[in-house]
Amino acid sequence: MIRIVDLHKAFGRKKVLQGVNLDLKQGETLAVIGQSGSGKSVLIKHIIGILRPDKGQIFVDGVEITSLKDDELHKIIRRFGMLFQGVALFDSMTVAQNVGFGLERYTDFSKERIQELVVESLDKVGLKGCERLMPQELSGGMRKRVGLARAIAYRPDIILYDEPSTGIDPIRADAINDLINMMKREMNVSTIVITHDIVSAYKVADRIAMLYEGKIVEAAAPEEIRNSKNPVIQQFIHGRAKGPIKNW
Repeated sequence: MIRIVDLHKAFGRKKVLQGVNLDLKQGETLAVIGQSGSGKSVLIKHIIGILRPDKGQIFVDGVEITSLKDDELHKIIRRFGMLFQGVALFDSMTVAQNVGFGLERYTDFSKERIQELVVESLDKVGLKGCERLMPQELSGGMRKRVGLARAIAYRPDIILYDEPSTGIDPIRADAINDLINMMKREMNVSTIVITHDIVSAYKVADRIAMLYEGKIVEAAAPEEIRNSKNPVIQQFIHGRAKGPIKNW
């Protein structure tokens, strides 16, 4: 579904991605783990075309997207749903307006069809009847659910989650994990989850990939990652201050 080949990105003198190679299989959930600031969000922004690489290629269903013109790229990107780390809801809009924003702006659907998709999407994430609420009336977990409803309103083939458990308590985080698994089952989507939450990664992922010093150091099934001999992975998954990963 997605293939990333030798991806490089630097911002000034800071090298963030230094040869990332990674793939996402059809129907798979792939969790990309790593420290804060390791480049996970930079990677996901390349996948949806917000950033362009300095070097390397990204293929979506065999189409190389990094060299596409903007209008061609947008056609591909519409296959993606995205849950942003900060959710990015419009505070001046109702829940329904937030969920339907992309549909209003980028499709020629009728108002009736958009309303149907908004209601269906909110129902899927457990927010039936919340259409008229404002973002400030929602808890952190509910805001995440609204963001997810917006992401699936297009009925995407691929859903990308950027730190979905950040900023919410462990119980609500686990509820988001359950939603990620439910979306995979019910919508048959392929999924990438960017996270530093190893508990979440174990629960949702078919494979886990570790990003460290700009490269994927290992990508394997959760149990293989748990038992990895790589000291970088062992330090990260156990949250140890001592080890090869610098903690400052």
